[in-house]
Amino acid sequence: MQTLATWDGGPGPWILFFPLIWTAVVIGAVTLLRRTEWHGGRPGHPRQVADERPGGDSPPAVLGRRFASGEIDEEEYWRRLSVLDERFGRGGGAA
Repeated sequence: MQTLATWDGGPGPWILFFPLIWTAVVIGAVTLLRRTEWHGGRPGHPRQVADERPGGDSPPAVLGRRFASGEIDEEEYWRRLSVLDERFGRGGGAA
């Protein structure tokens, strides 16, 4: 048994399997965490896309709510809406 553990007085070439085993364990753990906790899903379910905003929370919708509640006036509403149209390439805006 001792001949398997040593090779010319030092550790045998099989000692390289230990880093490979730990690498496989770490990669497996990271993969499992990415599929479950880090993206808010469960294994087998697609992760949620950050651009999908629930309930009309798009920037024009938020701007419309601020205008409707009186936080901003009409001039500021149209100015900010035109900036959103230029930045995101939305045509027409909200009228």
